[in-house]
Amino acid sequence: MKIYTGRGDEGMTDLQNMDRVSKTNERIEAYGTVDEANALLGTARPTGYDDVDAQLEGMQNHLHVVQADFANPEPDEDDTRVREEHTEQLEEWIDAYDDELDPLQQFILPGGSDVGATLHHARAVVRRAERRAVALAGEEPINEEAVVYLNRLSDALFVVARAVNKREGVREENPTY
Repeated sequence: MKIYTGRGDEGMTDLQNMDRVSKTNERIEAYGTVDEANALLGTARPTGYDDVDAQLEGMQNHLHVVQADFANPEPDEDDTRVREEHTEQLEEWIDAYDDELDPLQQFILPGGSDVGATLHHARAVVRRAERRAVALAGEEPINEEAVVYLNRLSDALFVVARAVNKREGVREENPTY
């Protein structure tokens, strides 16, 4: 398979159903931002922690599902879709990390170790992906579970970043007002 086709040279691209749309289309913006978040998660691995690496890999695979979901404006019953089980998996991971962490008393500044800072960055990109998905949902029907998943993923990345920073012995910093 050739990597380049030239089909996008004039600012258009194909959806899964082969409809041609502008590369600035809300749908393309949504799944393109999900792709950006996925790439950031890839820069965080390996973290040095097998449990975190396995979960980040799971999140990356889930993000491919989100992209497939957003790329398909007319899904069939058999098509790849974000399901409630994807979100539930994130909630299980969040709860496990919360057990490892000190209770959050106030806001923290994103940053810390290289991996922690990368995960905070990925969290911010996931929040943007969520906003793009909400904008898309305002224009046309989408799988609402994908929006729920992105919301929960940003929460998961927040606690994973905190956990990695704690494991690395990096003190959390709070904003001053």
